[in-house]
Amino acid sequence: MILASFTDDVGNVLVWAIWVGAAFAFIASGIAVISFGDPFYSALALIVNLASLAVLYLLLESEFVAAAQVLVYAGAVIIMFLFVIAYLGGRADTPWVGGPRFQTVGAVLAAGAIAVEVIVVVTLKAADALGSVHPISASFGSPATVGRLFLSDHLLAFEVTSIVLLVAAIGGVVLGRSVPSEQRAEAE
Repeated sequence: MILASFTDDVGNVLVWAIWVGAAFAFIASGIAVISFGDPFYSALALIVNLASLAVLYLLLESEFVAAAQVLVYAGAVIIMFLFVIAYLGGRADTPWVGGPRFQTVGAVLAAGAIAVEVIVVVTLKAADALGSVHPISASFGSPATVGRLFLSDHLLAFEVTSIVLLVAAIGGVVLGRSVPSEQRAEAE
């Protein structure tokens, strides 16, 4: 009896430690994505961000969503970003480096306002819902459930996302092909 209680306590501490570590990595890498001046380092920080999100999905016992997170986003989408970054070279714009101070202050204020809004909405929406346990079906996070949601309730968002990614890839290629006027003048 005492050994079982001790094992449960150690398991809970381990889960909380992993959750805190993954949450900290998620927030820190998210900040790193927008604060790095080099787009390559931002893409690497995004990989850490997506991997820590996958760990959070694993803690929610949603193994399929975690695996899809790693394979689709940390794998395929980041590889596409890295190809675009490599194609553009050093010509990528970095909004935080050398810009006017008012833009930096405005961006920080906007991010703070969005954070406050998210906290208020979650607090109002959750009210007493966080204090009670809600039943979760056994099929939560399974491929069949995720597929049913993607192809029924969220089909439009899923297709719009694929179109936006395609437009971003085409835009990256078009931006990479165009030669800035300064380089054209130097070549002549």
